[in-house]
This record gives sequence, C-alpha cells and structure tokens, in this order.
Amino acid sequence: MAATVHRRKDCRVCGGTRLDLIIPLVPTPLEDDFVPAEKLGETQQVYPLDVYLCADCGLAQLIDVIDPGAIYNEYLYVTQSSPGLAEHFDAYAQDLISMLGLAPGALVVEVGSNDGTLLQSFARRGMRVLGIDPAPAADIANRNGVETLRTWFTPELARQVRAERGPADLIVANNVMANIDDLSSAAAAIRELLSPAGVATVETGYLGGIAHNMVFDNIYHEHLSYYAARPMQKYFSLHGLELFDLRHQPTKGGSIRAFAQLAGASRRTGDEVTKTLAAERENGMFALDTYRRLCAKLLELRQSLADVLNGARARGETIAGYGASHSVTTLMYHFEVAPHLSFVVDDNPRKQHLYSPGHHLPVLPSSALLEKRPAYVVILPWRFASMIVARNEPFRAAGGKFIVPVPETRIL
Repeated sequence: MAATVHRRKDCRVCGGTRLDLIIPLVPTPLEDDFVPAEKLGETQQVYPLDVYLCADCGLAQLIDVIDPGAIYNEYLYVTQSSPGLAEHFDAYAQDLISMLGLAPGALVVEVGSNDGTLLQSFARRGMRVLGIDPAPAADIANRNGVETLRTWFTPELARQVRAERGPADLIVANNVMANIDDLSSAAAAIRELLSPAGVATVETGYLGGIAHNMVFDNIYHEHLSYYAARPMQKYFSLHGLELFDLRHQPTKGGSIRAFAQLAGASRRTGDEVTKTLAAERENGMFALDTYRRLCAKLLELRQSLADVLNGARARGETIAGYGASHSVTTLMYHFEVAPHLSFVVDDNPRKQHLYSPGHHLPVLPSSALLEKRPAYVVILPWRFASMIVARNEPFRAAGGKFIVPVPETRIL
C-alpha cells in the first residue's frame, strides 16, 4: 500500500521559501522496505529523492515528506547491526559524562533510542535512563532492561516525563533530528524536559560529508534534513535554545555532534562553533557550484561502474551485491546497479531471506559468496569496503573479486 507523501513549500528550520534544487537523485522505494516472498507480486511505489538548499539558513533538505508511520511502524534497523557503532556509543557516553560532570542518578533521556545500546552505556555508569522511540526496536530495548516508551517525542510527552521523573540533565538525540519534519515541536519538547543547567546533544550526519566526501548515499527518505553548523545554530536560536559547542565525528562518512543549552544558561560558546561557521563559508558549503560538481562526479561514477558491470555480464560472469542497509537503496537506484546483480548478501539476520526494495533481489547470508561463487561482488556500503574485504578473504582466495563504486570505481 502506497504511503502518504506531501511536498513542503518552506524550509523546516527557518520557514524561508528560497529553496534551490542541489542534488536530484533517482526516486526510490522506502529504503528499508525489504519484503518477504509472499509480497513479491506487489509493486512498491517510488518517491522523489531530491535535495534542496535553503538560501536563507543553509539547511539542505528533502521537501517531499513521507508519512512517518509508513517508515517506522515496521522499521527493521537496530543499532547493533551497524559495524563499530556500539563501541562508538560507549565512548560517547563516557565523553558526555566527563564533559558535563554528570553524577550517578542523573536523568538521561534519549530520543530515537532504538534498541537502547547507548542508554545501556549510561546505565552501566549509574545514570537513570529513559528511551523514547516509536519503532519496533523499542521492544528490544525493553526486553534488554532499558525502559523505553514506544511513542513519538512531543511537548506533551516531555511534560509527562518531567512530572513523573523530574527534568532531564541530558537529552540525547543521535541520528534522529535529521528524521523529524516538525522541528519546532521537537525543540519545544526539549525545552519542556531540559533542566535549567541541562544539555541537549544532537549527533547527525554533516552536510560536509555529502558535499566533500561523496557520501550521497546517506540521502534517503528517512533523512529529511542534512545539517551544517550554520542551520543548526539558527534552529536552536529560533526556539529558546543556544548552540554552545560542536564536535566533528567520523561516523556515517562525517557527522557533527552539537551541544545546546537553554538560552541564557551559563556555558560560553566554544571556539569550535566559530571555526566551523567560518570554514563552512570558506569551503563553499552553501554554494550551488559545489553541488553541481558533486552531481557531475556522480554521473561519471555511474558510467564507470556500468562499464565494469556490462563487461562482466558480456563475459557471462555472475555479479552479486554486498550490503542491505538503508544507503544501499539510494546507490542501487541512482547508479542503476540492480539489473546487473543476481542476489545480495548481508550480515544482518533481520534482512536475510527477504527481498530488496523495488528490485526484489534475494538477500542471503554472506556465506552464499562461497556457495554460489559469483565472479564479482559490488560493495554497496562502500565506506566499509576494507572491513568487508577482510571478513571475506576466503572468497577472494577462491578467485572472487570485489568492486568498490565510490569514491572511484576500483576492483579488488
């Protein structure tokens, strides 16, 4: 059944209407809509996947918005399935406790807490924790002993939590602010719940990763906004909050971790905020030419990959894909990879024995590489190419080859 979709006419941060198309991508189905065998006869609708840049505040964003219930009611992603993310979150928790001086018993609330992996790190260090997430992963968290409310984060819910547990010393929103269309409501909920000396921290994909590191496949329908420091600062300032610190992170091809407090609270603005704002102006983060060059490079890569794949098929060789993550759907559609593939493998048991969105390629365990012996395997989550190749050395030892499509087409 098709999801409801509507098109915005204004920027979701500042309300501006000067929106320029900067990255037109091939429309795709919902990126995580893997289907079982009994649904193979159903056609999956595709939705626009075009990125616009607000000329006023600098927010890059999708303006075609899909009903969030269609995305999250049967959302398959769990934190533990992302390589290295659990370790990243554990270090993150320790950094926050040290930076903010959090004492045992402090209340930590995570918005979009998924399976509770991050909150477990806080709980182990003596914090009171509460997760908020509407997706099925909330049930996993509860089973693992991390209390999680399976619902949406709203001002009403924030008032209820505050009345029952007191104000939050720390509100964490990791990889979730990009997914929220009504950012005004999210900011109001943060204000309602945050203690006078409390801190809200937001970690999200950085626009610089797309503009300068080719991480275009982080663009998909779940991610409505692609932040830089400039629109992040504007967002907080419009809603009674204040950006006081910023950290760059390597996760997801480049992320930023932003720290906010209630407007007028005691922490001074750190140097990294000022430096990042200046760097964004200097390196063309908000210049249309930056994205024209990116789109030209993507077109070049699509052609070079097609040349390799067409050559293999002309020789009668079998090609498989590696990876069934969200970003894979964007890459498969934009680079037109799927018609060349016989199957896809993935290490996440929740994806195995399902079929890929739209193209309906079977998703098999990675052991299928040795069983079916394709000549080539395209590494679709290309940023993890080294890790994937190392894990599957027996496949290469048996004569198989890997193809890495970005940032240059390579055969390993």
